[in-house]
Amino acid sequence: MIIPREVKTVTEKLEKDGYEAYIVGGCARDLLLGKNPDDWDVATSAKPEEIRTVFPKSFYENKFLTVTVQTGNKEESLKEIEVTTFRTEAQYTDKRHPDEVNFASTVQEDLARRDFTVNAIAMSQKIENRKQKIEIIDPFNGQKDLKNKTIRAVGNPEKRFSEDALRMMRAARLSIILGFEIEKDTALAIKKNSGWIRHISQERIRDEFLKIIMSEKAMEGVELLRELSLLKYILPELEEGYGVGQNKHHIYSCYEHNMRALDFAAKKNFNKDVRMASLLHDIAKPRVKHGEGVDSTFYNHEVIGAKMTQRILDRLKFPKKDAEKITKLVRYHLFYYNVDEVGESSVRRLVRQVGTKNMEELLQLRMADRIGSGVPKAEPYKLRHLKYIIDKVSQDPISAKMLKVSGNDVMTILKIKPGPRVGQILDILLGFILDDPKNNKKEFLEKEVEQLGKLSEKELASLSKKAKAGREKLEVKKDEMTKKKYWVS
Repeated sequence: MIIPREVKTVTEKLEKDGYEAYIVGGCARDLLLGKNPDDWDVATSAKPEEIRTVFPKSFYENKFLTVTVQTGNKEESLKEIEVTTFRTEAQYTDKRHPDEVNFASTVQEDLARRDFTVNAIAMSQKIENRKQKIEIIDPFNGQKDLKNKTIRAVGNPEKRFSEDALRMMRAARLSIILGFEIEKDTALAIKKNSGWIRHISQERIRDEFLKIIMSEKAMEGVELLRELSLLKYILPELEEGYGVGQNKHHIYSCYEHNMRALDFAAKKNFNKDVRMASLLHDIAKPRVKHGEGVDSTFYNHEVIGAKMTQRILDRLKFPKKDAEKITKLVRYHLFYYNVDEVGESSVRRLVRQVGTKNMEELLQLRMADRIGSGVPKAEPYKLRHLKYIIDKVSQDPISAKMLKVSGNDVMTILKIKPGPRVGQILDILLGFILDDPKNNKKEFLEKEVEQLGKLSEKELASLSKKAKAGREKLEVKKDEMTKKKYWVS
């Protein structure tokens, strides 16, 4: 077991000053599973003011007896370590926060207030006679549940969930992240009291839901929420699609299609915006469905779905920027494209509507949508061709706008009026900078303008023609490279 030096320093200093100190909760669990913990928590017999005496570089700004110790470590994950006094909690009227927090005498009392047995383990690491000694305190047989891959509430599960109803969602998340089964009585208590989740703030629900969405088994996690009767309070719109059949273009129900799209997005490690859009892209289908069987229709489901998505994300308190992007992905996920049917102007319009920076995510959503529909290939030739066209229309064209001088500069320097001569000189200057981009300096180009102004019309026309030919050759080469990038012809 590798415990970071900063964590050891915290526990050792507390013990040196005569206090008990243990690594607790998820970090103890992960260590026993042979994993590297993301966060480190320490429980101690020291009172908050005593912790602050031991660690002057700390702060205490809460009523839960937790002092944040600043380690001075440059690594972001270990800049701070939370140290909490052994405590007990009395009654949770709002099913979110304890009405009263009191000091506990022993670590066993502290562990008794925790959510699941696998998180109710404390450990300390000491060196005795030059040998490492690990002390483990496990009053609720958490190690046994770790071995048997079981998520079990500490003590009475209904009491645990009445204390903090978010623990019901946490049980689902731990189950799919660890690959554990939820113990029967614990699962029954969740199903029976799932409505308690309504007492939890939408922000906390959102954060827990995103942790599930961002896991490798996102689909299994959302399905587990449904099986535990929690989904209907979190995303009732998604559950509306359960068992709702689709038409000849789909082999799965609305709900299963959305879930399989999410599964693909998770397996490809797409970001949270694409995962949420994959889950919600067909959210409106149950509400707009007309007819039954292979010829049923879902007209305007992308438009109505975007409005529903916006309301869902507002309800879950998603940041405005994230909500706007996810909503836009849902709105335009049904874009039509066929090689030789849709021109560059249509693609430009799509890019303007969605935004250049969002196009890659829209294409990822389309791939997830395809796999969710039961087709075998996520990225067929026409989708690769569309990527090529998007790249092509998004590139800055080779034009005189790239120059550090303008047509007005040419006319001012040469004291001439607008006409073909101005354009020819700009074409020649553009050829200079395409040959060597370092030439694109105002001072250099102004001197070249003076020299070109001395040439005859015939000489200028000849040089301009050569410059245009070189530019066209470069455009063709650039297009060939873009095609090669996407394996299209």
